[in-house]
Amino acid sequence: MSFERIWHKSYPAGVAGEVTFDETVMPEILTKTAGRFPDRDALIFMGTKITYRELDALVNRFARVLTSLGVAKGDKVAMLLPNVPQIVIAEYATFRIGGAVVMNNPLYTERELAYQLNDSDSKVLITLDMLFPMAMKLKATTKLEHVVICRIGDYLPEALKPLFPPVEFEKKEGVHLFMDLLNAQSDAPVANAAGWDDVGALMYTGGTTGVSKGVMLTHANISRNTQQLRYWFPTLKDGEEGVLAIFPFFHSAGWTGVQNMCILAGWTDILVPKPEPDTIVYLLENFKPSLLPGVPTVYIGLLNNEKFRKLDFSFLKAFMAGAAPLAVETIKQLKALKNVPIINVYGLTEICPMGTATPWGGNEKSGTVGVPLPSTDLKIVDLVTGKQEMENGQEGEICFKGPQVMKGYYKRPEETAIALKDGWLYTGDIGFLDADGYLTLVDRKKDLIVASGYNIYPKEIDELLMEHPKVMEVCTIGVPDAYRGETVKTFVVVRPGQTMTADEVTAFCKERLAPYKVPKLIAFIDALPKSTVGKILRRELRDREMKKQA
Repeated sequence: MSFERIWHKSYPAGVAGEVTFDETVMPEILTKTAGRFPDRDALIFMGTKITYRELDALVNRFARVLTSLGVAKGDKVAMLLPNVPQIVIAEYATFRIGGAVVMNNPLYTERELAYQLNDSDSKVLITLDMLFPMAMKLKATTKLEHVVICRIGDYLPEALKPLFPPVEFEKKEGVHLFMDLLNAQSDAPVANAAGWDDVGALMYTGGTTGVSKGVMLTHANISRNTQQLRYWFPTLKDGEEGVLAIFPFFHSAGWTGVQNMCILAGWTDILVPKPEPDTIVYLLENFKPSLLPGVPTVYIGLLNNEKFRKLDFSFLKAFMAGAAPLAVETIKQLKALKNVPIINVYGLTEICPMGTATPWGGNEKSGTVGVPLPSTDLKIVDLVTGKQEMENGQEGEICFKGPQVMKGYYKRPEETAIALKDGWLYTGDIGFLDADGYLTLVDRKKDLIVASGYNIYPKEIDELLMEHPKVMEVCTIGVPDAYRGETVKTFVVVRPGQTMTADEVTAFCKERLAPYKVPKLIAFIDALPKSTVGKILRRELRDREMKKQA
């Protein structure tokens, strides 16, 4: 790929439009990093520290475990874990022997997990003891041959272990304890069996867009996207930074942007098993990461936490935001705590997932998600044919081309053909580029509300209402209407200690929106449905409304 684009002029100093990639797969990169920074902390888990030398050795041990369980090159190993050391060890062990990891959300129901495990052809499941009953049901109804049980306390400091006593369970054939298996193996080096073009991971889309599909990411996708993101921060130094791992690793943002990025750069990964404000404050206070990632809802929760607001942030070099651009008021409050860069990133599972980011040390344009990363091309096409490229400032569907674009959807050639056309990934997201190449997200194509023939973007209404001092969170959807086709309904979560009426919402909108965009229906609720990374599930609200009307 060789090209010049308008966004290249907005790049950080020292960052070129293209990356010269090191064609090394992530398990080999881990070994290289262990050689460069052997005594650097790779993982910190609530106080327990694992160095890069130790992590590489643990990966070798578990690689032998998987081989002893019959896992061969190309086999699928499913992860059902929060951010604990075992997930990193098991993933990189799977990579090392040429297997593919299948990432699963521990909050999913048995039905959802059975679908993903069957669809992915997973042979082994790595999970927590507290999920044992469900794991046994899954083993009986899927192709699983082995279940490996981890305990939260396995890597906790001794003082914290009594808070998480092990869950006892009946020993059965094909069921094993993680630590028993690990301790029985040698940590001598294991030869890398991962090929550059092999599928290294199946990451399931879902939670916000409907039925889950397994996104096939090759080792080339994984390594290159991690390198693209690392290249974006030229002044941050290898072996010297720390990142608070708020994003879960079973989600592509945490997987590439935190876990893999840290391993590439020799940074310390401070694991957050459950991203609650008090836990985050404790980890910030004690381990002082350079980078604090979070989705807008995480930042809102932290800003409402008095302990967070009183922290000394002298150690912090940047806030990093994903899932959606931060509201103007949230940005102001974060900047008041520490005036460091706020880096908005945007992407999707199908691109591993990093596509754009705010330039490091560059212009932070409020409401945008930055510019395309190096070696990434982007175009905006019309919503009807998908063939006409739009001018700057004109809205259309966002399309990506680059080394991070997926191989396709697992066992779904028809859906792959719809999403991938001539090397371009059609995202289903609507946005526009400005004259400097900054991307603004408008909405999902599927979220568009058409009322009386007018196109209404719910995100525009949400962002407006987030400016109201009484509003903590908001989500707008379209609901069926006999007269207008669809009408606008807004769900509002009011800030603690405040009261608000529907008339206040309507009056605020009428002053600032065209009449057809003003919500006709307003509901006040205690909390919005969210994914595990804190992304608001607009589709779930729509489904609730459809059930009510049915």
